[in-house]
Amino acid sequence: MKQIVTGFHAIEEKVRRLADESGKGRKGQDGAVFTLRVSKVGPRVKKILDFAKKANISVQTTDSRSLDSLVKTLPEVARDHRGIVLEIEGDFKSSANAVDFDQWVLEAKEASGRKVVVFLDSITDPHNVGAILRSCDQFGASLVVMPSRHSASDFSDNEIIARSSAGASAYVPVAVVPNLVRAAQSLKEAGFWLYGADAGGESVQSVSFADKSVIVMGSEGSGIAKLLEEQCDTIVSIPTCGKIDSLNVSVAAGILLYESYRQKL
Repeated sequence: MKQIVTGFHAIEEKVRRLADESGKGRKGQDGAVFTLRVSKVGPRVKKILDFAKKANISVQTTDSRSLDSLVKTLPEVARDHRGIVLEIEGDFKSSANAVDFDQWVLEAKEASGRKVVVFLDSITDPHNVGAILRSCDQFGASLVVMPSRHSASDFSDNEIIARSSAGASAYVPVAVVPNLVRAAQSLKEAGFWLYGADAGGESVQSVSFADKSVIVMGSEGSGIAKLLEEQCDTIVSIPTCGKIDSLNVSVAAGILLYESYRQKL
């Protein structure tokens, strides 16, 4: 299996993470072979090459036409390689930030302090998933939970997710589960409070987020699934003043994550 990654942020964060793991004596992603293909070297590329050296990643010099050919099957937004491409072959899906949900819940149940989980219910646009992961990184989310079906959780479009997240997809812990409702029940049993995002809910200005909280984001078309919404302790809305009736789901997630983070400062 082969994955092609483009974009300075996405490549740099993946290579930086491998360099960090190598420095700690870890092998990184077992079974995966990483190769950097470079057609031109500028300041950004030099920084990536420094990390690649620490991570023992092979670097091959090539030309722009060869890189064009390498990225031609990617979605259009990911074809702008800017002279550098990261090629990954082998078992790259067992990433270091992939989390076993049940084990995570067991540990979180006994832990103290702030923990924020984000549920992504039927969010299939990889651009939105990437943008949400970026906000999760910036505002200290502990875990993102996605269903195995009807979402971008298989990361088949992960070059877009990586670019949209500015590399955060390499860091934010992610758990893929077969059923979000059962996952919600497990978290509630572990002491978490669930806050569902919906335009008809209580204003976020009057909501006090629990130390252990779950922010549930639904799809822009149909919102949160009914059975999952029934698990929510509070439905939260974001006051707006525009002429259209809703925010983009990634923007809404960022606002709610910031408010949760702000309250604990």
